[in-house]
Amino acid sequence: MSIEVLGMVATNDISETHGRVEGSPVDAAYLTRFARAHEEAGFDRVLIGYGATGPDGFAVAASVLHATERLKVLIAHRPGFVQPTLVARKLATLENLTGAGRVAIHHITGGDELDQRRDGDYLDHDDRYSRTAEFMSVLRRALTFERPFDHEGAFYRFQGAFSSVRPYGEVPLYFGGASPAAVRVGAEHADVYMLWGEPLAQIAERIAAVREEAARHGRTVRFSLSTRPIVAPTEKEAWDRAERIRASTAERVGAGKWGQGFGRESTSVGSARLQEQGAHGDVHDERLWYGVTNLTGPGGNSTAVVGTPEQVAEALLKYYDLGVTTFLIRGFDPLDDVVEWGGGLVPLLRAGAAERRRVTVGAGA
Repeated sequence: MSIEVLGMVATNDISETHGRVEGSPVDAAYLTRFARAHEEAGFDRVLIGYGATGPDGFAVAASVLHATERLKVLIAHRPGFVQPTLVARKLATLENLTGAGRVAIHHITGGDELDQRRDGDYLDHDDRYSRTAEFMSVLRRALTFERPFDHEGAFYRFQGAFSSVRPYGEVPLYFGGASPAAVRVGAEHADVYMLWGEPLAQIAERIAAVREEAARHGRTVRFSLSTRPIVAPTEKEAWDRAERIRASTAERVGAGKWGQGFGRESTSVGSARLQEQGAHGDVHDERLWYGVTNLTGPGGNSTAVVGTPEQVAEALLKYYDLGVTTFLIRGFDPLDDVVEWGGGLVPLLRAGAAERRRVTVGAGA
């Protein structure tokens, strides 16, 4: 299967290593440069993140889509704050305005209790996943049904729900979560199940668990892996760069300039998994690095793959061999890394996946 390469855009130039947290949250010119850099570097799609205090993802997506010609978007959202029938109309409208197949949505149920409460959500962890399951079910119907429908569930009730604006084709439903409740929901409802960068053995176990659960529903699910590549011309330079990133992050964390992970009331099983793995060592599988993960605490996608472009591509393609077909790569120097990857890592990933497909087809023949 061919691969999908995702990036992630932001509305200002900030990461664990640089940028001012207290600055303006929206720099429209930077967002345009960032989006166009992804398109020029050969990315398929960009994720637009979600936070209870951040800019609205649908508005950001519209800006990205209008600033580019082919680049697609993946809009992260938390089910529970907007009705699924309205989300369906928002997605279909955005796609109609910008082109077929350019819009997808990512469901993040939420594991940061403080951030959930900022938007008025007081449901507990497993109830949130139950709500996500119902949300995704209604959303898919609202996107695909040609006639009005009724629905009465534990969290939503609709009579005559219908959208007159229809997407041209499929609007893929992405999903993330690591708990048993998440596996049940994602396996039944998601098109793409998103995983954070964990060691190969753990990813193999997670894929197997989701596939087993999906089979109970007669479904198949695609898989995505999110990592933070650290690339340099030589392996030594790459590890030296990783250490500089660690030092910069440590300085910002100590100075209170980077708040991710601290003071959180986290119920995220995925974040807990990363913290446990990081406690057993900075490096797993030769190149998977937890140096920043161990500093910033529970906060999401923070594990890195370190090496030359060829080494990083080969390390990521080992996940392809396990069944991962979408790779979300995000840099610590976000814009500059995207530009650099366009000349090396991205084409190497595509070429490596194509070669594996060729060998597989040849062996089958």
